[in-house]
Amino acid sequence: MTVSLRGQAWVGDAVLFAPVDLVLETGGWTCLLGPSGVGKSTILRLIAGLETGVRFQGQVSHDLPVALMAQDAGLIPWLDVPGNVTLGARLRGDAVDLDRARDLIALVGLADRADSLPANLSGGQRQRVALARTLFEDRPLVLLDEPFSALDARTRAQMQDLAARLLAGRTVLLVTHDPPEAARLGDRILLLRETGLTEWNAPAARIPGTARPYDAPEVLALQAELMRGMMA
Repeated sequence: MTVSLRGQAWVGDAVLFAPVDLVLETGGWTCLLGPSGVGKSTILRLIAGLETGVRFQGQVSHDLPVALMAQDAGLIPWLDVPGNVTLGARLRGDAVDLDRARDLIALVGLADRADSLPANLSGGQRQRVALARTLFEDRPLVLLDEPFSALDARTRAQMQDLAARLLAGRTVLLVTHDPPEAARLGDRILLLRETGLTEWNAPAARIPGTARPYDAPEVLALQAELMRGMMA
């Protein structure tokens, strides 16, 4: 099903974002870049059906179950890593597949920290727990808000590759400030500014389930083009 958001938002009397017509790449990754404060996270929350604190005039269209990974990892302080990964299922009263949870924890590189509480994890490790929780939800529509921002460059690339593989065939909206990330992952790449949305041509189609090579010439060229667009 097509996922779309059409409309405009205000904070009080101030325009947050101009009229936008956003349609997500069905079964692929739409990357949304832009400066801070233009409403990218608000758009994610609107699509997720969550409270935003803004006045929105328009329409959000889809009826898909959603998994949202917010900027804040949102881990429960008294739960260990598997407890946080399986939190949604347990709150809903669903059966919990602990073997699958442990597999995901291993895939994000935290098998040796599974018994840890959030206070004993670094910011990047907490972000990887949140990613594992999002993947565990196994939803057809996945909304990611700066999911790799706290990671070092090597781990960021590894988690991009992992997310591309495990979310193959899902409809994904990724909010990012990072042009290289958008160039690696985006099937559609959109830049949100105060004046509205601008679409950028993505490089050649990704091999399903993979991110583009970070050093491919077309990826490097798009990184530079996106950076110029963000600086304009």
